[in-house]
Amino acid sequence: MMSDIRMYCTAFCPYCDMAENLLVSKGVRINKISIDSTPDGFRELLDVTGRHTVPQIYIGDTHVGGFDDLSALDSRGGLDPLLASI
Repeated sequence: MMSDIRMYCTAFCPYCDMAENLLVSKGVRINKISIDSTPDGFRELLDVTGRHTVPQIYIGDTHVGGFDDLSALDSRGGLDPLLASI
């Protein structure tokens, strides 16, 4: 079964690592899409998110954004309810 959490990332990205650590600490699985290990990875990132930076995180159909956005969502108390909704 595929996770309802998608994270576009690269192999050497400290913000990707921090986002993964935060999500894993919430007990969820992440479908990591490594844009640097697929031929069209960067193009897919741009097409899907409209952004060119990683990480880009989707929880269900909700585009959360990057690590700063994810962390802010958690600080406001919005991450747990969003995770519970998927």
